[in-house]
Amino acid sequence: MALTFFRGIKTCPLVHYPSAYFARKNGFFYCTMGSTQTQFATQEKQQSGDSKVVPKTYRKSPDKLLKDYEAIIGIETHVQLNTSTKAFCGCPYSYGAQPNTSICPVCMGLPGALPVLNSKVVEYAVKLGLALNCKLSMDSKFDRKQYFYPDLPKGYQISQFDVPIASGGYVDVDLPVEFGGGHRKFGITRVHMEEDAGKLLHTGTGNYSQVDLNRAGVPLLEIVSEPDMRTGIEAAEYAAELQRLVRYLGVSNGNMQEGSLRCDVNISIRPIGQQEFGTKVEIKNLNSFSSVSRAIDFEISRQVQLHSQGQADQIVQETRLWEEGAQKTITMRKKEGLSDYRYFPEPDLPGVTLTEEYLDGIRSSLPELPEIKRRRYENMGLSMQDVLFLANDINVAEFFDATIASAADIKLAANWIMGDIAAYMKNEKLSISEIKLTPLELGELIASIKGGTISGKIGKEILFELMAKGGTVQGLIKEKDLVQIVDRSEIEKMVDKVLADNPEQLKQYRGGKTKLQGYFAGQVMKASKGKANPKLLNQILLEKLNTET
Repeated sequence: MALTFFRGIKTCPLVHYPSAYFARKNGFFYCTMGSTQTQFATQEKQQSGDSKVVPKTYRKSPDKLLKDYEAIIGIETHVQLNTSTKAFCGCPYSYGAQPNTSICPVCMGLPGALPVLNSKVVEYAVKLGLALNCKLSMDSKFDRKQYFYPDLPKGYQISQFDVPIASGGYVDVDLPVEFGGGHRKFGITRVHMEEDAGKLLHTGTGNYSQVDLNRAGVPLLEIVSEPDMRTGIEAAEYAAELQRLVRYLGVSNGNMQEGSLRCDVNISIRPIGQQEFGTKVEIKNLNSFSSVSRAIDFEISRQVQLHSQGQADQIVQETRLWEEGAQKTITMRKKEGLSDYRYFPEPDLPGVTLTEEYLDGIRSSLPELPEIKRRRYENMGLSMQDVLFLANDINVAEFFDATIASAADIKLAANWIMGDIAAYMKNEKLSISEIKLTPLELGELIASIKGGTISGKIGKEILFELMAKGGTVQGLIKEKDLVQIVDRSEIEKMVDKVLADNPEQLKQYRGGKTKLQGYFAGQVMKASKGKANPKLLNQILLEKLNTET
């Protein structure tokens, strides 16, 4: 197993932003200025012997400063496609494989090796373009993007420059109820095809780095948004919607922890009312949607603080990294301009030509997309909280749809899936496709409870057995003799016995301690092994408790 070594690669120390960190409080950002506090403390020590009163300087509080500015946010998202082979060669790719075990002369960039386009890459690009409501280019091409980096063996990346395969689209997003809810529409500038680079493996000593080229040549789709987002929450929900979309389409697993979905965020701020954009800063190293939101919120606050201090010139076009531990962004490098890449058409690949027949075939194969599914669930009368939960995961949505297809009550089906089933999956670390409960049996369980065959308590017991071991609802009811007792005379006998066995509690109840009703009901349920119909039981119990004999 060969590894490529690069010695003498210099690493520049990261430049930390020293002046502030921000924390949320009641929806605003409050700033604690570390370096400023130190300066004030020094001044106080120097002036401790001075009898003169130092006048205070009043400034706007950070929450008021934020209200004076508007953030402009756009996101570049790279989606790694789950094709069987790489974009331009026959090498497979498997996340976590041993370094340099899935490479060939093409993805290693060896002289004379020629790329051949994987047709699945085009198919997946068209699928995503249609799902994002984009206009598709019937004739597009590939370009060479020139730049040097040790994990880029050819010295250039095959990408698309001036004629992307899709452009001018949009995506609809529903914000979570806990963040105020609401509907947003974010523009999509373009979607283009390209290949991924390799990966640098840095040693602990920092004396050298190793290069793993397994990832080199893996197909990517880059989705560039319009600068339509204004808050960290909006950006995080936009990214989450893209993840849902690629999973629904089956073009990518969208796992951020594996690098299958990577977000680079561009942020600038401007005073409210100003039309001109501010200086754009890019943030990388965002490996979760929560880190996207927090990094944006921090960066907005950092830039606002600099503006308010008259130091707007310190906001430069650069790439910054998000430090999860420190909860702040730090300088990585100055941002390269577009001209640095020296694009020109890829001479070793022909253009990509689409036909209407090809597009119609892909369009007809698209599944029901998240936005359409959410509107359908909403029209069923489900709350937005239910809608967002059920539509978030395509497997959960399909399970729910299959359950209600068996004429199960819609709201009850949603409640069972969002409640006991979701809790079981979380505890057991299982997905809904891994539990042994089927949608048909969940529908049968709901019908059995609603029809009075079994109680809700018995239903829960059956549910957990079905999820763990499988089987059928009717089979378990018969096997364990779980049919609910609805015979009035049989329940009356049990109530009479419980009251006779507890004369002291009965006396206390009739003396005004009415909370004991729950005690009696529990005793009857225990005697019936949980099979007594709760409604009928409570009706009979109240009649007998309130009747003096």
